[in-house]
This record gives sequence, structure tokens and C-alpha cells, in this order.
Amino acid sequence: MSDDFSEFLDVFFEECAEGLDVMESGLLALDGGTPDGEAINTIFRAAHSIKGGAATFDFPRLADFTHTVEALLDRMRDGRRAVTRDAVDLLLAAVDALRGMVAASRAGEPLDEARAADLKRDLEAAMDAPAASAAGETAAPTPAVQDGAEPATGWRIRFVPAEEMLARGNDPLHILRALEELGRLEVRTDGAGLPALDALDTTRCHLGFDLTLHGTVSEVQVREVFAWVDGECELHVAPLDPAAASPPAAVGRDEPEPHAAHDPTTDPEAPVDTTATAEPPAAVPSAAPPALVPAPRAGPAVASAAAKPQAAPAPTGGGEAGSIRVGIEKVDGLINLVGELVITQSMLSSIAEGANGVDLEKLRDGVAQLVRNTRELQEMAMQIRMLPIATSFNRFPRLVRDLGARLGKQVELRIEGGGTELDKTVLEKIGDPLVHLVRNSMDHGIERPEQRRAAGKPDIGVLTLAARHEGGNIVIEVGDDGAGLDTARILAKARERGLVGVDEDLTEAQVHDLVFRAGFSTAEQVSDVSGRGVGMDVVRRNIQELGGAVTVTSAAGTGSTFTIRLPLTLAILDGQLVRVGAQIYILSLLSVVESVQVKPGLVSRVAGHTEVFALRGRYIPVVRLHRLFGIDADSARLEDGLLVVVEAAGRRVALFIDELLGQQQVVIKSLESNYRHVQGLSGATILGDGRVALILDVPRLIQRELAAGRGAALAAVDPAA
Repeated sequence: MSDDFSEFLDVFFEECAEGLDVMESGLLALDGGTPDGEAINTIFRAAHSIKGGAATFDFPRLADFTHTVEALLDRMRDGRRAVTRDAVDLLLAAVDALRGMVAASRAGEPLDEARAADLKRDLEAAMDAPAASAAGETAAPTPAVQDGAEPATGWRIRFVPAEEMLARGNDPLHILRALEELGRLEVRTDGAGLPALDALDTTRCHLGFDLTLHGTVSEVQVREVFAWVDGECELHVAPLDPAAASPPAAVGRDEPEPHAAHDPTTDPEAPVDTTATAEPPAAVPSAAPPALVPAPRAGPAVASAAAKPQAAPAPTGGGEAGSIRVGIEKVDGLINLVGELVITQSMLSSIAEGANGVDLEKLRDGVAQLVRNTRELQEMAMQIRMLPIATSFNRFPRLVRDLGARLGKQVELRIEGGGTELDKTVLEKIGDPLVHLVRNSMDHGIERPEQRRAAGKPDIGVLTLAARHEGGNIVIEVGDDGAGLDTARILAKARERGLVGVDEDLTEAQVHDLVFRAGFSTAEQVSDVSGRGVGMDVVRRNIQELGGAVTVTSAAGTGSTFTIRLPLTLAILDGQLVRVGAQIYILSLLSVVESVQVKPGLVSRVAGHTEVFALRGRYIPVVRLHRLFGIDADSARLEDGLLVVVEAAGRRVALFIDELLGQQQVVIKSLESNYRHVQGLSGATILGDGRVALILDVPRLIQRELAAGRGAALAAVDPAA
């Protein structure tokens, strides 16, 4: 397989994943109420696109299995098969199997033939179920009769491919072979468009085809064969016997699929620029194999539409720009160049500030303009990496549905703020913590129906996933209306395990914070859902690694809410510059609480060596950065410097520094990529004067202090440590 073809294959697998997400979301929507004919069509078109691509790229088992799924969906959409919960469960299992087949095909591994065969038999058996049962199960509404839905004894087809069809990887011969499977095919070529021999371009298609198909097939079946090249050809289909079917309908290059919503604004007779491909509906992959027809897609639109399948609006003539698929390495390269531009702008600003004289006024004006342009370019470049959080949220309807059935609980999932955007890297790493929190709410928070009735609550519990922007951060909340945290039970369990002293008094917030301790769990029995105490501490650690924090609020009998606060991006940091001796360090503004001047008498020692500072009745450990990093400071006396109070995971320490400098946005450079990992440092940046400044990792600094043998002292003055 050539490298170029491999690139197409990668796109096909990615489009398969998106199509399967659309199918799963659509099936979950069907499971929730009265079936919607357009929703079933959306699922069907996604399956049809996967099947077409699999056949094109020679994955026959994948194509055959998807064809069986498609056949059951086809019976549902025309009312021959009822849309029941059992049928939806079976189709969801088929989607899972398809994901496994796609993953195995991509990795070049053998398929799970036994699982596929069992599911295929179940799907075929499900096709024979009645359209509606006596129990009152709701059948899918029968769609309006489409043109050519009744089979005819044969069809006359005029097929003129676009010249670019071959260059895009599609081959008209695939179409002819597919038609031969429907009946006896007669082919006559039309060479009226052939150029002179010296002008012949073998990469372009110059032939037209007049086809006669003999067989009892419907017009819908005929047109589905051409769905692979929808928008890339001129197509006319007419019955051989006009009385056997509805009048023929001429189809232009931009006609929608037979089951797609008709666009009244499109003139089928209008001339079409064949060098451009119309953008497909946002919720559905292109009907043609995506690797062969690289139609533009909008990633955010796909993610948001997948949450609730619906008819996509027809493209307007306003010339709206589509989106393109760009390799992440190219985006990272662009952002790196923007970072270098920011550094250059900072250097010029430093020169302009120190300059004087009338002749340099234009330089200052130019630098000011450069600052504005750099900021706009920086924001635009960062937007390239931004994706809606719905991309992560869309996995949870299926998780909540399956977990609720396993736990015997009825749960309604509400998603708010799905369009809130954050950096792709943050989005990828926040998925696992969110799964832990959702499973925890389902298992420990929301009660069983009989327990909710006894408490005067509705049988159906509510689980809410919400996201919003606050300043330069994103706030994600996972809340439920369950029983809330049992403060007395948590405290008793902590004392039983020695995490809290017998006579030690904790505030309600401190008790709630105990659920994030490693190994802590109040579950009576260990299950595959929870109970081992390895979930919530992982949540906090993963979120801290992203530079964020997680807190919990709870009220007995009302419910709990876990709040995650994260930076929008990991590439740019709002930093506070501090000086220690000749070195400059940077602290994230998210971790800085306050800075204070030390007064004599407020500093004491614990365990003989750990210094603590009394601040409004709370003792805070002091970390001398010059000792930590082995550098010279201006003074060794705390009274001669400043203390910057920083916080992470509910714990505070005071960093001893010589001078507090300004605040600025800094571009984070990885130490691991350019040097090696250094505990207590999360990266570095280049300042305007060309010096390298190290970015401090506050959570790791605290861990380093604990690892150095001062853990007991820290715990003595700060119970959260």
C-alpha cells in the first residue's frame, strides 16, 4: 500500500469513528422517547457511509457486518420493524462491535469473528420482529412514500461523472460493478466529452455512460449505489416502463441523498462548479467514502450535533467557510512560531521602554502596534486547538444508560455548556477524571428508586454535566441530586484508618476533602464500579497535572457537586515573575493567593527544622527557594524578603523570595523535550531580555518537601498535607 493511500486510509478510519459516534448518539436519542424518522435516517446514513468506505478499501467483513446493521435500520425507518429498547440495545452492541472491528483493522490485527457472527445472527433475527407489538411498543413512523420507492422491472440511467472523480480516488467502474449486483446491466459509453489525443489527461474522467438495468429493484436501491459519488456526477434515473413507477426525476450534482431533507433553495438546473464539493450535513459523514471525497467538515459542529441528531440545515449561498483536517504536528508548529513571535515582541518592547528621544517615538508606536497584532495572532492560533467540551461530554449518555441499568437506578443526564471550548490537550486528559466522577455520582450519590420515593424525591435522579468560562479558566461541574456526602460516616471511616486523629476537629469542607485521599472509600462492598479507593485521588492528581484544582460541595439529602477549574490551554500561562538572587522564576497566577512582608515574631520552627509562618491564625510552612535550587539569595533573613503564599490541592505554602516583579503572559517551553524532567519545575520560558526563566510547579514543590522527610512537620501545621 502506497504512502498516499495510507493517508486516505487514516482519514477513513477517523471518519468511521465519527460515524459510529453519530450512530451511538442517535440510538440513545431513540431510546429516550418517540422515534423520530429523521433521527433513524441520520443513523442509517452514517452506517451506509461506513459500509461504502469499508467496501472501497477492501474490508469485506466490516462492510458485510455494517450491511446487516443497515438492513435492520432500514426496516425501522420504513415501519416494518418496531423501535424497541431491545432493538436499540442490540444496535448499540453492534456499534461497539464495529468499533472493535475498525480498531482491529486499523492495527492490522485479526477481527473478533465469533462476536461478529453472534451479533449478526441476532440482528438478522431482529429483522423478523413485528412492526408493533400488542404490548403497545411504538413503531417508527412510516415516512412519506419517496419517488421511485416501488420496484420497477428495469431502469434507464444517464451517468456522467465529474472530471475530477478519478483524481479524488473514485472509480466509475466500482459503480458499474455495484449495479451489476442488482440485475443485468447493459452499458453504452458516451465519448462526446473526449478531448483530442494530445490534450488527453488520463487523471480526468471524460466519458459518460448510458446504462440499462434489468431487474425488479426500486429507484431508492439504484440511487443508493450512486450515494458514493453524490455531488460528483450528473445522474438521471427513469423506469423502463413509465407506468411501473413514478415519473423520473433529474438529479443535479448537488441533489441530497434520497432520505435527506430537500433543500428548496437549491436549483437543480443551476450550473455547478465541479471543482468544489458541497459541505455535508454536520451531523453525518459524507455519503461518499470520506477518504475518497475530502469534503470539508466542522469539528465543533460534528460534536454538538452528535449530542442530538437532527436534520442539518441546507448549505446557503452565503459562502460560509468550511473546515479542514490539519495534522496536529502542523498546528503545534504554528503555535510554536507564534510563541517565538511573542518572545520577539517582548524583547522589542523592552528596548522601546528604555529608549528616549523624539526620533524614537515612531519605534514605540510601531512596537505598540506589534503588541496588538501579536496578541490577536496568538489568540487566533490558540483557537485552532480549541474544541468544544461536548466532544468529551458525548461519551456519557451511553455510560449513564448502561451503568444505570447495571445499578438498578433511573438517571436523567443533563448536559449544559457543551459548546464551551478548551485546548485539545486539556480535553484529551480530562476525559478519565470525568469518567471517575460520573461513576462515583452514579454509585454513591444517586439513590435507588425506592430510596428516592421514601425521601420524597422523584424516581428518576438527575446527573448534570456543566461547563462554562470564568476569566481565563474553564469550570466543569459534575453534580447530582442524590443523598449527598455523609459527613459523619466519612469522618468515622477516616478515624478508623488513622487519617484523622480521634480528638481532631475538622470543618465540613475538610471532611469533604477526605474523599480525595488515596485508598479512602466508604463503600461497604468492592465492585467493578467503585469501592477500592483508587478513583478520587487519581482524579485530583490528574487535574493537578493539568494545572487545575477540584473541590466538592455537598448537602445531606440534596446532592453533591464536584467543581473542576482548569486553564484553557497548556501552551500559554498567566504568570507572576519573582526574583531569587540572580534568578527569575514564574508562578502561575492561578496558584498565587497573596504576598506578605514578614514581621519578626511570626516565624517559628516545627520539628526543629521546618519553618512556619503565622498568617491570620493559620500556620503555613515556609519553603526557601534558594535552598531548594541551590542558589545564592540576597538575604537569608525572612524579614528582609517577601513570602508568596501559594495553594494547591487545598494546601498552602509560603515561598521565600527576594523581590516580586511584574505579571505577564509567558509561552511555556517543555523542559523534558529540551533537557530532562526536573521535579518542582513544569517548564521554562524566554523573557524579553533573552534570559531563561523557570516555571515553578507548586503541587510538585509540596510533594518534594514531603519526600524530603518534612511530611510529618507539614502535616502538623497543615492537616490537609
